[in-house]
Amino acid sequence: MKIPKYLKKVKSVDLTPQDLIDFEIKIKEVYEKGTIKAPIHLSKGNETELIDIFQYIHPEDWVFSSWRNHYHALLHGYPQDKLFDWIVSGGSMSTNSAEHNFYSSAIVGGILPIALGAAQALKMKNSERRVWCFIGDMTFETGTFYEVHKYATNFNLPLQFVVEDNNMSTNTPTDLTWNGIKRSVPDDVIYYSYERGYPHHGTGSWILF
Repeated sequence: MKIPKYLKKVKSVDLTPQDLIDFEIKIKEVYEKGTIKAPIHLSKGNETELIDIFQYIHPEDWVFSSWRNHYHALLHGYPQDKLFDWIVSGGSMSTNSAEHNFYSSAIVGGILPIALGAAQALKMKNSERRVWCFIGDMTFETGTFYEVHKYATNFNLPLQFVVEDNNMSTNTPTDLTWNGIKRSVPDDVIYYSYERGYPHHGTGSWILF
C-alpha cells in the first residue's frame, strides 16, 4: 500500500486490529441468533491497512463508504454502542451520521458522485478538510469512477480515493470478469489488496442464494 506524499498523518488511532475484529464477532453472534432482520456485511482481513490509513484522516474530514462500512465508521469516531444498536436495528447497509461526517450507500458506485459533490462544496468554502471515498475493486473498474476521478483531478478537488481490493464483485472474481486485466492505479489513489474473511453478506452459516 502506497500513501501519496501530499498526505500527512494527523492523528493516532486508538482502536487496535483486535478491537475491530471483536466488534464484527459481536455482530456475527447477534446475527446468527436471528436478532438482526436485515443483511449485514462484515469485514475481516484488512484491519491493519485501515488503521494505517485512518491516521491520515482528520476527524472533521468526510468519509464515504459502501455496504461493508463498520470498520470505517468505527475508525472515524462513530461510537461503538451507537453503531451496534444501529446495525441491530437493520441499518448495517446504510450507516450515516452528519455528526461524524460519515456516509455510506449499498448502491454499487453510489457514493462516488455524492463524494465528488461534497469535495466540490468543501473547495467552494475554502475548507481545509478532505473527502475520503472507500470503494471496492469492482467499483474501481466502473465508468463512474473514471469520470469522478477525472473531474476531481482536473478541478483539483480535495477527494481522496481508497480502493480495497479483495478481487470479489459480490461473489464473482473481478479478474475473471475482466479476463485477468485490471485497470492501472493512478498515483493519487491509495490501493491495497486483502483476502475477504466473510462472505459477501451474512456470516457463512446460512446458504447464500
